[in-house]
Amino acid sequence: MKKFSKVALSVMCIAALAFSAGAFYKAYATNPTVELVPAGQPVDLTYAAEKALPAVVHIKYVQNSKIQTVEVEGSNPFEFFFGNPFGDFFGNPNGQGGKQKRDVKTPKKTATGSGVIITTDGYIVTNNHVVEGADELTITLNDNREFSARIIGTDPTTDLALIKIDGKNLPTLPIGDSDKIKVGEWVIAVGNPFGFNSTVTAGIISAKARTLGANGVESFIQTDAAINAGNSGGALVNVQGELVGINAMLYSQTGSYAGYGFAIPTTIMNKVVADLKEYGTVQRALLGIRGKDARSYLDEQKEKGEEVDLGTNDGVYVAEVEKESAAEEAGLKEGDAIITIDGKTVTKFAELTEVMASKRPGDKVTLTYMRDKKKHTVTVTLKNAQGNTKIVKQADLDVLGGNFREVTESQKKQLGISYGLEVTKINAGALKEAGVNKGFIIQQVNDEPMKTLDDLQNAVKDASTSKEPVLYIKGIWPTGKKGYFGVELENN
Repeated sequence: MKKFSKVALSVMCIAALAFSAGAFYKAYATNPTVELVPAGQPVDLTYAAEKALPAVVHIKYVQNSKIQTVEVEGSNPFEFFFGNPFGDFFGNPNGQGGKQKRDVKTPKKTATGSGVIITTDGYIVTNNHVVEGADELTITLNDNREFSARIIGTDPTTDLALIKIDGKNLPTLPIGDSDKIKVGEWVIAVGNPFGFNSTVTAGIISAKARTLGANGVESFIQTDAAINAGNSGGALVNVQGELVGINAMLYSQTGSYAGYGFAIPTTIMNKVVADLKEYGTVQRALLGIRGKDARSYLDEQKEKGEEVDLGTNDGVYVAEVEKESAAEEAGLKEGDAIITIDGKTVTKFAELTEVMASKRPGDKVTLTYMRDKKKHTVTVTLKNAQGNTKIVKQADLDVLGGNFREVTESQKKQLGISYGLEVTKINAGALKEAGVNKGFIIQQVNDEPMKTLDDLQNAVKDASTSKEPVLYIKGIWPTGKKGYFGVELENN
């Protein structure tokens, strides 16, 4: 469960994590129509709770203990217990050896949380921060059945993840359109806060399209339904019994519920889940601008004593247009104010972000913007982070064209290293093209240490979907000579 304090946003103790999921396709929305309650009448939320509870699951997170190499000061065994009572008196505050590397065993970590089943065969949506680093995930249904889950894909940019259990005819929660929810509308939050399984709290939609600076892409639904540690990933459900958001974090000065919770809308969730299922990574379409709410920009200028007239008080002020971006090609400039996208009125940056989150590279959007107090309309072809319109797929180790193994103890001793991956075979591929040969020991890729094959696998996946799909490799040859390579990854 994430919390937002006056100081910063942070992920709470792993023992208080929470999970959730939303429905995948509108085809699952087969529940009977529920009539809205007339004004002035009490709201009955029992139908919504009955629909949500069977599909909201409990998740147990386990991260096994691991051996990690850490740097410690000093080599004097007495200093380890008593510190260095003589300080700099003898000219070496760190003992005889300065910094040394030691292997330490990390403790086993466990956590509990929530999740929502979105397909009858066992797909579940949750937050990225509740599954990140998990070695085991155990899912318990509302009827006490247990399943092991595997991670299908994660997206830290939106803090969403897709996991899967093997089951049949599982209960699902139908998906609603978060665009249609209104401020003041009643909702329930369903999850497992503080380990209290299948807990339902109620409140209203307090605001829409909130930004907190926690994730790269966000347009949160704000609610005063109680959300606590253990609700992360839980379901935010409307009175019709439809999922409208994935509970993600809370605003608190104390670390527990004291005001508002924030949920990721289903408009963002739907696209992320579909991409993770089909491609293994999210296809993020970029407009290529930096900006802020027009209202915020105008207020800032007013405080400086400057009167600026954009021709609108609402919309998105364009502070910067990135070179060779979709926006630059379409003719947008610094100082423009975007007021609609695909005919939908945009009053603030988060609303533009929410629409963009539903797009893929190659999609076209129509923008209306103000320039010199005049309206202009343009069609923009969106690009990916690499500056083209291709579908981006995560590369695998196969793209390197090599075989690898962790260095042996004798190699560590001989070369004076503590970790690395030896290239044991070179085939046709990216390594050969870059000049890397058999015997080279890879120690760092893009400034990350390479201790295991999983480290290299993750580095390749991350780089292949980044703006610059290149591996900057540092290592050592068997002779002790250092080596540096830039390995380009093709996006097929």
